[in-house]
Order: sequence, then structure tokens, then C-alpha cells
Amino acid sequence: MLFKALQIDDDQSLGRFARKTKIPVKRLKYYNDARILPSGNDLDIILKEADISLIKLMLLTGNLTRELKTLVAEHADHITRILSPLPKKEKSEKQIKPIFTTELGKLFQGDCLDLLETIENDSVDLVFADPPFNLNKLYPSGINDDLKADQYLSWCEKWIVECARILKPGGSFFIWNLPKWNSRIAEYLNVILTFRHWISVDIKYSLPIKGRLYPSHYSLLYYCKGEKPQTFEPDRIPMGICPHCHGDLKDYGGYKNKMNPNGVNISDVWLDIPPVRHAKYKKRNGSNELSIKLLDRIIEMSSREGDLVFDPFGGSGTTYAVSQIKKRRWIGVEIGPVEDIIERFQKLEEDRLNLEQIRKNTNCLIPEKHYQKRVAQGLWTPETFRIKKSS
Repeated sequence: MLFKALQIDDDQSLGRFARKTKIPVKRLKYYNDARILPSGNDLDIILKEADISLIKLMLLTGNLTRELKTLVAEHADHITRILSPLPKKEKSEKQIKPIFTTELGKLFQGDCLDLLETIENDSVDLVFADPPFNLNKLYPSGINDDLKADQYLSWCEKWIVECARILKPGGSFFIWNLPKWNSRIAEYLNVILTFRHWISVDIKYSLPIKGRLYPSHYSLLYYCKGEKPQTFEPDRIPMGICPHCHGDLKDYGGYKNKMNPNGVNISDVWLDIPPVRHAKYKKRNGSNELSIKLLDRIIEMSSREGDLVFDPFGGSGTTYAVSQIKKRRWIGVEIGPVEDIIERFQKLEEDRLNLEQIRKNTNCLIPEKHYQKRVAQGLWTPETFRIKKSS
């Protein structure tokens, strides 16, 4: 569809276009075959070289935003006359200064859309977003958390497209939300990024709702920019072990000798992420917040030391704290009060110690607290099978 829009008819014309734009042929073919709308520098270059408007490119490729789809449906008979090219967004000239800085990160206070305007194309390695869920909650910032569905999704599209723009090729994008919203958000993400996983995170916050299945998981969408992520290094987790008898919770049958001593592969269903309920770990009163275990897993999987992490919805600052501890650069913004985030950094050692305890049970098949008990009871360990094999 992209090639048709750009009047690319054969390999020769494709080669000429690639040389003029300096966009690799492989990437142009990927955009065309996957029906992905380019973003960032690639989009700017293609629009200029092809002398085509963004709205026309979207119409020709069938990659329409929700707002554009609505307009097309309402004014189908007069679409050419009614719709005008989408104006190119000028880079903001606002001088937005950080309210708090560290040697690795910057925290801003304000609307994430205002900050996003100031961030360069293709400059961020990892984006994690935990937006308001539109549940009519009262936030200290005073934002409207009770929008109509189309209004909420249109707002989501605005910050999503900006986050995709600033994401580097090969960068990873995670969105934490209710399945209700992520199922709709995914429609738009599929147009501009590459789907990797729908991760279900088992967390029970509330009582069962009459007339519905008990909602017991949150959705974590995982996308990347381009064909595959630049970094994908997931941790391994311990096998299931009974906390009382220290025996296996699952029958691994004849495969015990083949199990990796570093742990079990992570699936797309996460059952081991606890909600933050204990006052010892909560960093702000009266609001839910994310476990540092969740952010630790995401950051370890999708970034390396020195990479740049962006979170457009600061909340309690979990993303920023974990990024700081794990030596990632970070940019953060929160539209509401930021005092809790700043105070969290003043007590960062608490998070560091908590994270150290979490990491002790990562990348090992049998955690230390169970290992000696299993040996004493004559239960199998990876060493048991190595001894048998050597003898």
C-alpha cells in the first residue's frame, strides 16, 4: 500500500527512492508489507520526497486515525472538498525546564504532550506508559478522568503517536492499562508499530463485579519500532515451588534434567507481580502504584545501561526510580504534584534494597530459600542430574 501511494512500481523505482531518501530498501519494504505508517525522521523524509501530505498518505495506505475515520464516515460524499491537509506540527518553542534532576534523569511538571513536542525524533530507547484509566477517579492534578470513549481514545492516540515518533528504530513501547482500553489502543498501535506481546499481569485489586467475570488481570501491551526490538533480554524466573513443603508445584516429568539452572522462560502471563499494598513500600497516599518488580522486568528485558527511558505519566515515580538504580538515563513528566517523586529519590536506598531482594530470586531455577530445604529432603536439584550424568 505504501508503494502504491508513493508510485513505486518496480525494484528500480524502489531503489531510486531509497537512494534519494537514504532509507534502506529493507525498511521501505517492511513499511509496505506490514502496512505500517512510517514515523519520526522516515515519515518526514518520505512526505517531503514524495511531495505528498500526511493525510493523503494515510488515506492511500488505509492507516487512518480515529478522528480521520470519523470524518471520512460522516463526509464520504465530500471528502476531497471538506478535508484539508493535516498541518505539520512545528517544534515547540516553549522553554520547559526540569523541576528535578539527577546525574541520569530529568523530571518535568506539566502536560506530557507539551513536553513531547520538545523531544527529538528517534531519540528514546524505551517508553513505558501507565495513563489514567478513565475510571472517573479524582486526581490531585484535577484532570478529567471521565471522558467519553472516543474522547479518551483520541487523547490516547495523541500521546501514543508522539511517543512512537521519539522512539528509536528498534526501541520498545509498553502500555499498561485495562484490557477494555488496550484492546482499542492496540488498533492504532498496529498501524504505527510492530506487535510483540499482549502480556497479562495477574493482579486482583477489587471485588467481583456483578454480571461480569471477576477481572483479575491488567494488560501490558508490548510493541517495538521496526521489525524487531534492538534489545530483548528477558530474565528467567524460578520454577513453581511450594512455600511449605518446598516440593514442585508442577510435574516436569522426564524433562527435569533439561531444565535451565538459570530458571524458566518468562511467558506472556505474569503471575508473580504483587500489588503495592504494604505501607512500607507505598510512595504516595490514596493512589495505586506499580510494583518495582514490574518495571525492573520491563527495563531489564528491553534496555541496557545508558539507554534512555521515557515515561509520560510519572505517578509515584516507579519508572524513574528503577531506571536510576539500573543506570538508565530517563525523562519523566507528571501533570500533578511531584513532591512524592522527589521525596522518593531522597530515599532511593529503600527502593535499591527492595530491588536487590527481588533480583535474588531472578535468573535462578531454585531460589536460595528453598534450595537447602530441598537438598535436606532429598528432592531433586540441577546438580542432582549433573552428578547422575557424570557418574
